[in-house]
Amino acid sequence: MNYAIVDIETTGGHASANGITEISVYVHDGERVIRHFETLINPQQLIPKFITSLTGIDNAMVATAPVFEDIADVLFDILDQHIFVAHNVNFDYSFLKHQFKQAGYDLTAKKLCTVRLGRKVFPGLPSYSLGNLCRSLNINIENRHRAGGDAQATVKLFELMLAHGAMAHIDLMLKRHSAEQWLPMNLDKEVIDQLPAKPGVYYFYNSKGKVIYVGKAINLKKRISSHFTQNDPDLKRQNFIRHIYKVTYKQCATELEAIVFESTEIKRLWPRYNKSQKQPLIKYALYAFEDNRGYMRLLIDKKKKNIPHLYNFNLLNEGWQLLKKMVTEFELNDKLCFINKTPFTKTENDALEAPGIYNAKIKMALAALEENLPTFVLVDDGMTAAEKLCLLVERGSFWGMGYLPKSFLIKSSAELKTMLNPYADNDYIRNNLYAFAASNPDKKIVLPDHL
Repeated sequence: MNYAIVDIETTGGHASANGITEISVYVHDGERVIRHFETLINPQQLIPKFITSLTGIDNAMVATAPVFEDIADVLFDILDQHIFVAHNVNFDYSFLKHQFKQAGYDLTAKKLCTVRLGRKVFPGLPSYSLGNLCRSLNINIENRHRAGGDAQATVKLFELMLAHGAMAHIDLMLKRHSAEQWLPMNLDKEVIDQLPAKPGVYYFYNSKGKVIYVGKAINLKKRISSHFTQNDPDLKRQNFIRHIYKVTYKQCATELEAIVFESTEIKRLWPRYNKSQKQPLIKYALYAFEDNRGYMRLLIDKKKKNIPHLYNFNLLNEGWQLLKKMVTEFELNDKLCFINKTPFTKTENDALEAPGIYNAKIKMALAALEENLPTFVLVDDGMTAAEKLCLLVERGSFWGMGYLPKSFLIKSSAELKTMLNPYADNDYIRNNLYAFAASNPDKKIVLPDHL
């Protein structure tokens, strides 16, 4: 079994929009180096100044160098036949796989990360970056941040690991289904191995212990693993993977519970890499009140914490559309609903219906709204056979959820609210609950006081 120990220099941090400026490969048979390949590469794009200041490679140096396609044939023969070894292997591999794909090749070599291997062979060191690890192990790095110098240091590091019993770990790491092949360099394999194949919500943390992503899963182990099993060269994914240092999870009884909890946690933590649910919080509501002439008035206003409201809106326009629809369908007065904000003329005042007649139409409109915004409970499986998960939707909005004894008889929303945990309502949760109710009518209970 031979190893291709690789280091590359690039124009940037992700493969889809950057190129390779230099590559060095040492082929090692487990005892010694048997072949060395090294060259500058023209990335066919400008090298940023900060990259030049780090590596010393500038645009003039690569101007006459071969482009990747020129060396792809030779390089592919070297890499595809051997175990691909690198320090933070997924970075180098993602660039080379992407470049090979552009040149018409499909790189599928097994991977071995010397960061992950170093943690196993030399546990407890303060840092496993190439520079710090070599410093801890008294390995001298010549020509730092150049492909040749860093690759040669990785060779020395690899040989030292072999001398300290690394083969026992390597054999396990190279097994076909081993997570060591695809996990980020900072994430322990044991964490993935211990994940349950159950529904739940999971958290990714960065090096400072801050949550950077929250997700939900029907199968926690399968879903979390899926984040790492592709070599996507996209900038967002490369940055995302690079910053994952820790994973935790909360097991849930069902996917429905996980949906609610995930959305709640995204709103609470506002993780950097969650995008889809970062929508505005509910800010507007529909109110009803009686004026000094006895007319019932409808009003869209900013939501007030301690004032009863009829309906929530995430967007002001959403509220206006509903109110205009009610005005049209039930022949309400647009000025009494604050849609038309011009003052009443004497003629308009004289033409107004008596309060009793007009208020009857308002009550009909609100009754129709109430009918379209029902109160019901969704009942799903609990964590154990002795309990059930209950989710309360009150007047069209999600109120809360919790576990109740399997034998508990649900009678009213007022009673349920003393037993469930309240949660903030939002469109995402509400839409999922309504979809679940439509697909599982046997799990929906319309409460007796709202039949």
